[in-house]
Formats: sequence, C-alpha cells, structure tokens
Amino acid sequence: MSPLATVRPFVAAIKARRPSHGCLCIGLDPEPNALPPGFTGPEGVARFCRQIIEATADLVLAYKPNLAFFERWGAGGVAALSQVIAAVPRDIPVIADGKRGDIGNTSRAYAEGLYETLGAGACTVSPYLGADAVAPLLDHPSGFAFVLCRTSNPGAAALQDLLVYGEPLHAHVVRLFAPWLDAGHAGLVIGARERAAFGWAAKLAPLAPILVPGIGAQGGTVEDLAAALSPDQARRVVVSASRSIIHAGNGSDFALAAREAARELRDHLERALGAAEGADGDPAV
Repeated sequence: MSPLATVRPFVAAIKARRPSHGCLCIGLDPEPNALPPGFTGPEGVARFCRQIIEATADLVLAYKPNLAFFERWGAGGVAALSQVIAAVPRDIPVIADGKRGDIGNTSRAYAEGLYETLGAGACTVSPYLGADAVAPLLDHPSGFAFVLCRTSNPGAAALQDLLVYGEPLHAHVVRLFAPWLDAGHAGLVIGARERAAFGWAAKLAPLAPILVPGIGAQGGTVEDLAAALSPDQARRVVVSASRSIIHAGNGSDFALAAREAARELRDHLERALGAAEGADGDPAV
C-alpha cells in the first residue's frame, strides 16, 4: 500500500524558504585540524558551528550536519551536535546526514533519536537492506528521508551501476522507493557529477526532491549540475557544500570567510539553475 500523501514539516519549510533563499545547503562537517586556533574538542566544534550558522543563516536553504564529525568525540560530540541543531533558527530545516539503514526496530530507534530527540527535520538513509528496513524513517510523521541513489565516490560504480534486468541498480532504488517519493515523504541523494542518474530520476520520479552533494571540494561544478537537471529537478534540488564553505578561512575571520563563500556559491547556483528551471511550474519543492 502506498503511503498517504501528506505534507511533511521538512517539505513545508523548504517550500516556504526556497523562493527567497535559493537552494544552498551548508554541510556542517567540521574537521579538527582545519578549525581556527582556540577551537578544540567538542566544545570548540559546537562553538565553531554556531558561529558559521550565525554568519550564514540568511543565505541558506538548509543545514546538514554530518553525524560522524560529532560522534567521533563520543558523548561530548553528541552533546555538541544537539547544541548545533538547537542553534539553527526554527524556520531553517536541518538534514541529519547519517546514512542510516537497519532492521525495523533499529530504524524506529533511529527515527526517534533523529526526529524527536535531536529535532532534525530530515535524514539520509541507505537502501541496501530494502524498503522495510528504512520505512520507520520514511513513515515518521515528523520526518523526511533522502535515499542514497547514486553517489560520486570512486567506488560507487561497483555496486550502484550494476545492471539489473537492463537497468542500473540506482534506477531500481528509485523504483523501489517510488511510493514514498510520490507521497512527498522521501527524496533522493545524487552526486553532482552523476548525469546519467539525474536522467533516470527525471524519468522515474520527476517531482522528487534531490539532495546533491559533491559541489566544490569534491570536484563537482555548478555548470555541470545545471546541464544535468530537468526543469522539475532544478526547482527541487537541495545543493550541499561543506568544506569549501565552512573551512574557507581558518583565521579569526573564519565566519566572514564562510559567509562570503556561501554567498558566492548561492548566487552562482541561482544564476546557473535559473535557466534550467524555466519560467513555468511550481518554483519550490
């Protein structure tokens, strides 16, 4: 049975924010060796991220803390993550990037932790165990999940491009999660350089939001992304950049450097994707 189509809080927030703030999502992936002097340990990480948020909140569509960069610090890191999410203004959605995916009762625990305890509006999930394994993260009324579809890391093709009944495996991921994609409870993760995957997604789930990592430090370009997107996709992408923004500077003016990098990328995205969007259609997710 297909999930009942309802507007999730994350989708409502994106839809409200997109017309005035564009599609840029800042990934909060703080590297200890790239932090400015005086920002050490989990307390320093939390303070660093809070200052990044304060400097960029008027420029972004969303924030995406990567859970591993906080969990590396143990209990102190989890506390820092909670502080960072709490520092995000309430009208800005938060994507908890943990790529969760496990059997049902474990996924229910993940859903409670991410959506209820931490207060994230969305998360990322791995489809490898099948739809039933991540359904609790998709069906939770307060949540929204981006399903890994085609990533840009060097080893991704070994699994994600395998042909299954004549189609790449990542296309079957779209088909498998079509009920949630169609209901507005899920989106896809597609790396910025994966043009073929955008084509499959445009064919199989044209209205699905797409979280796009890989711009900047990972080698993806705005122009290549714009050329790969259909008009519907261009209106619904959430484009994530992390290191190229948050570590744009490591002196006392790091927050100002991050703001300038975010502003430049946001404006670049708006210029490039504006033509791809076209004049007609719903301008938001």
